[in-house]
Amino acid sequence: MFTASLSAEQQREMAKRLTGLLSSYRHISDSQIIEFFSENLWHTLPISWQPALQELSYQQIADLLLDATNGDRRYPSVWPLSLLAFRSTAHALAFPRDCRPKRRSEMPEEFAENRHQSSLLHHIFRKHVKPKKQHEIRKLGMLVKQLCGQTGCDQVVDVGSGQGHLTRFLSYGLGLKVTTIEADVTLVKMASKFDRELEWTLAKEQKKSGSSLLPESHSAPCHLAGWVNSRASWEAFIKQLKPLDGVHEDDPLTPGRPSCKKLRASKHLTCPHAVHKSLHLKIQPQDFGEEWSADTCCSCVGPQENVQYEHPDFVLTGLHACGDLSATLLRHFVHCPHVRAITSVACCYMKISTRENPNPPGLVRCPNTPSPDQELPPSQFGYPMSSWVQGLPEHQLSYVARERACHAIEDYTQRLRDHSEQLKSHCYRAMLEVFIKDTRPDMCRRGIQTIKKSHLLPFTEYARLGLARVGLPPDLPLDPARVEALLEQQGRVVVYFSLSLLLAPAVETLVLLDRMIYLQENGVDSKLVPLFDPNISPRNFVLVALKAPG
Repeated sequence: MFTASLSAEQQREMAKRLTGLLSSYRHISDSQIIEFFSENLWHTLPISWQPALQELSYQQIADLLLDATNGDRRYPSVWPLSLLAFRSTAHALAFPRDCRPKRRSEMPEEFAENRHQSSLLHHIFRKHVKPKKQHEIRKLGMLVKQLCGQTGCDQVVDVGSGQGHLTRFLSYGLGLKVTTIEADVTLVKMASKFDRELEWTLAKEQKKSGSSLLPESHSAPCHLAGWVNSRASWEAFIKQLKPLDGVHEDDPLTPGRPSCKKLRASKHLTCPHAVHKSLHLKIQPQDFGEEWSADTCCSCVGPQENVQYEHPDFVLTGLHACGDLSATLLRHFVHCPHVRAITSVACCYMKISTRENPNPPGLVRCPNTPSPDQELPPSQFGYPMSSWVQGLPEHQLSYVARERACHAIEDYTQRLRDHSEQLKSHCYRAMLEVFIKDTRPDMCRRGIQTIKKSHLLPFTEYARLGLARVGLPPDLPLDPARVEALLEQQGRVVVYFSLSLLLAPAVETLVLLDRMIYLQENGVDSKLVPLFDPNISPRNFVLVALKAPG
């Protein structure tokens, strides 16, 4: 199940080789495909590569470039050694994404009978849950249960719990005691609502069958609303796990379970970011004005002198914890004596903070986090976390490279094999950029919302919709001959994007390897598990670590 462990020396050597590879091909990994024509990206490739690449069919791009498992490579022509080395090195330095002996494009076997319902997950845990999430919560839940057995813990803290799908499986399905933290109060309410629905269904089925489907040790999960601040101490994190003062047992919406008292005045809440079972409250950070400072927010304060933070030991988990949240949880795991083990499934690498880009687009910080112009210490960035990677020359990863590392490479490979019409989308956007740059150079690189089913539209219609979205006249004249000439280069656009996508697993590997090295520097060994089927769950790696007893 687990990947082979790498020694500390092997981890560092691999990180060194990865930074060397990515720095050598930074012009590819950092390029934006929308600039393919406007920046003439094709001619930035080595001259010796261009003839070999431009004659590839879509099937050959999938087989010869992107598929690391394809051993039967029949080249249409002689490839230059530098291109062969590029492809081989990129594959060799990326962690294997599939734990199965043979890669397949179909859904996992558990969906063989019904593509929408996992045959391995009880129907009470499938309600409101998409197939991808069904697959993830079952496999991760069993792994968390295994770690609880190894550490002797029955307590789990699920951070970034969303609607609580994983939590319900851990609590009602596996008999664990779970506390959740979720920043979106609306999702907290939904999680509690779904808990009640599940309990109602269980009661109905028990009445019908005369036996309970629940484990003997089951308990209802405790849902908390709050930020896990990347700048907070582990003591503050533990403090967030405690229910607020004033909870009671008479919430009419959730009989027999604790909830907040009704809000009489904002001063009666100790913190706006930790609302326990607030089913009847609609609380958002902006509802509490400037009076809520770092001194009053439990997610921001540091440890207080002579205060004991007692808490049962627990296993920490985060399923697709976004951006810096995954790094923050790893830091709490290292420093907090109560966290015995962790399972970390990361996502949204582009939202990770770095020294070069401390506030990337989409990064959400606690309202009391210092302003963007205040420089963070190296220990607070999402990447790199380890001292070793920080010290490597050219270790930097751009926003574009990290964003591309979140792409579903298996999905794109299948599109190539299917000759999907969706492959023209990158070419369309790159063509539109040419006309935008010609008309208004100051409006280059403007983001446009996804145009639905753009691959089914003629380019002229796509351009009309896209130009309007960037504030340009939708009836802008387009030279038909030029449009046709650009469309003929769609194959080159696909090849170039595939080259950049080939580096994406290496970028992801470096981010995750940096975290493994960080744990090793702090005396904790870890393993990386390709737990999920990558065809259904592209971010399929789970970083697993346990602390030694005592």
